[in-house]
Amino acid sequence: MLVNFNGRFIPHEAASLPLNDTALLYGDSLFETMRAEKNRVLLQKEHLDRLCLSAHLLELPCERPRLEAALSQMAAALKADVSRLRLTLGRGPAQGFKLPTGQDSWFALSAVAATPPDAAERESGAVCVSAPNSRSNPLDHLPQMKRGNHADCLYAADFAHKHNAREALFVDRGLIIEGSSSNIFALFGDQLYSPPAGKLVLAGVTRREIISAAIEFGLQITEEALPLDRLLDADEIWLSNAMIELLPVARIDGQAAKRGSLWKKIHQLYKQRTET
Repeated sequence: MLVNFNGRFIPHEAASLPLNDTALLYGDSLFETMRAEKNRVLLQKEHLDRLCLSAHLLELPCERPRLEAALSQMAAALKADVSRLRLTLGRGPAQGFKLPTGQDSWFALSAVAATPPDAAERESGAVCVSAPNSRSNPLDHLPQMKRGNHADCLYAADFAHKHNAREALFVDRGLIIEGSSSNIFALFGDQLYSPPAGKLVLAGVTRREIISAAIEFGLQITEEALPLDRLLDADEIWLSNAMIELLPVARIDGQAAKRGSLWKKIHQLYKQRTET
């Protein structure tokens, strides 16, 4: 693991935070997960756009030039074909039960080698289960963000792993809205459905690029969540996030999903878009 803390590389075993840091006490932090191929961070601008907007909404310091410099330094140091980068912003130590002023804010950037889905896994498709818990947003007056308070997704993902599934899908009022670490799509002919981003559904960076690629291909986009029985009627079901990019779904809760091949063309378009 490579670690850059506040713009300086440090040994990963030396990375630490005070026990009263609000990131540790309350999950008061923001993060972005990015994919790098060789020495290039994919969709860096888009990830930083979302991070800085979220930081503005939460009044959390976000010095974009310093983050860009750290990402540039990290990219140059990468050795793996594919790496997983995590950039985290924190506000600093608490002074009683209130938010810090931000004068001791920090950022941490880490990178590890990653193994994305291979061709065989994409062909076989992902197995999914319904999450046993609900998606939450303690700041429901604001849109869903990638906050350190992410335990709802962690618990759902752990449930999926224990049931030999790649992903757990959150259900809200009978509608499937997103996965523990992914957005979801359903294709009906030339109509592509995806639950709308908002209070519960994260406005995924990869999701937005997949939608743009689908529009370029000629698909019609409908932002609408679907119940499981309607979802399973789709010609194809896809998952997306920065690391898996686009992955077709094979089964949900033991029920087989229809399989098609249009995902390959959309994934190819996505790859072309991220290469520019």
